[in-house]
Amino acid sequence: MTALIIFGSTFILVFALGFQSLNVNNGHYKAAFFTSFAIALSNLVLFKTVPQAGAMEIAAYLTSGPFAIIASMWAHKRWVKK
Repeated sequence: MTALIIFGSTFILVFALGFQSLNVNNGHYKAAFFTSFAIALSNLVLFKTVPQAGAMEIAAYLTSGPFAIIASMWAHKRWVKK
């Protein structure tokens, strides 16, 4: 269960960081403001769960990021108006 929590929170964190970067670079102030909350909450979950991580949790942490950043780029292009 911990591996799933780490995978999910890392996915949300990396997704939000990618989304945040695109928001800032494109001047989307409101979206950047609200994306910050997702970043903060995901970080809090990771800070609480990663200290007791084993091999499975580390694998979940490492594999979620690449999927999340691609999903973030895809979603931003479709959800945010220029």
